[in-house]
Amino acid sequence: MRKNRAMPRPAARPATRDRNARHLIAVLVLDGLVPFDLGTATQVFIAARDDDLTRLYDIRVCGPGPVTTELGFTVVPSAGLETLDEADTVIVPGIHRGGPVTDGTLPADVREALVAAAARGARIVSICTGASVLAAAGLLDGRPAATHWAWAERIGGLYPAVAWDFDVLFVDDGDVLTSAGVGAGVDLCLHIIRTDHGSGVANRAARRCVVPPWRDGGQAQYIERPVPAVNGAGTETTRAWVLDRLAEPVTLEEMAGHARMSVRTFTRRFRDETGLSPRQWLLRRRVEHARVLLESTDLAVDAVARRSGLGSATALRQHLHATIGVAPSAYRRTFRHSPS
Repeated sequence: MRKNRAMPRPAARPATRDRNARHLIAVLVLDGLVPFDLGTATQVFIAARDDDLTRLYDIRVCGPGPVTTELGFTVVPSAGLETLDEADTVIVPGIHRGGPVTDGTLPADVREALVAAAARGARIVSICTGASVLAAAGLLDGRPAATHWAWAERIGGLYPAVAWDFDVLFVDDGDVLTSAGVGAGVDLCLHIIRTDHGSGVANRAARRCVVPPWRDGGQAQYIERPVPAVNGAGTETTRAWVLDRLAEPVTLEEMAGHARMSVRTFTRRFRDETGLSPRQWLLRRRVEHARVLLESTDLAVDAVARRSGLGSATALRQHLHATIGVAPSAYRRTFRHSPS
C-alpha cells in the first residue's frame, strides 16, 4: 500500500458556509484524549500562512463537553458537537481509554455527528488511536487506514472490517485520512496543508514548527525490536550528499563508496535508519522533487524529469501515477490552481 494513495484534491468547502470564509477545521476531543495529538492538530494548521502571513485555516476545538486527558487534566472545548455540522475538515486526536479502544462503542451523539459530517462531504482525519473513533462510527469499514503499531493487536481485533496498515506513517484515502502515532500526526497535517495549498505553504509551516517537511520510511523503523550495534558512522551524510545530486545517475555502489561501507553493510544500515532500501528511498526523493518542480515552476515535463533524476517524461509519468495515481499535467493543473 502506498503512503499517499489518493489524488490530491482542493480543500473541501461545504455548501452551507460562506465560500469566502477560511477553511474550518473542527478538532473533536473525547475522554482519554492524548494531549500531544491535540497540540499537533492545532499548532501545525495555525502555522499554515499565505505570503502575507495570513492564517489559512480557522481551527475550533469541539466536543460533547469537558474531557479528561490521559494525563488527568481537563480540556474544556470552546464549542460543541454542532461545529461538525459546518466543518470543512474534522480531526479526531488519539485517545487512550474509552469505548472506541476497549469495546468498540461510541456515544450515539458523537457517532451521529461524525457520520453526518462525512455524509455531507467533510474531510475526516484521525491522529493515532483517533482511528478507533472513526472505526467505531463505521467510517473505516472496507477502507485502508493507519494507527500506531503498538495498538495493532487491540484495535485490529476490535475492527476487523478495516484494511489496517500498521507499517505506514499515514494513509490518504481521499476523504478519509488516518495516521500513526505522535510524530506521524505532524506528517499527516503537513501532507494535508500541501494537498490544499502546495509545497511552499507546507514547507513554511514545517519551518515554523521546526520539523522536517516529510520523513522517510514508515512505522517499521520505529517498532520495538533488537537493534544491531552500529560501528562507525551511519548513512545520514550520504543521504544529504545524494539529495544534492538528484539529477545525476547515482548508483548504489557510489552511495556505499561515499559512506565507506560495503554495499551489503550500507544497504542493511540504510534500511535500519530509514525503513527503505537505498533505491526505494532515492526514487521517493526524486518523485518528491519532481512534484515540487511541477508545483512551483513552468518547466516542461521532460525538463522536470531530467532535473529530478527520473530521466524521461515517460518515467516521470509512470512513477507519479504509481505514487498518487495521476499524470504530471493533472498534478500541475491541480496545484497551480489550488487556493492560497
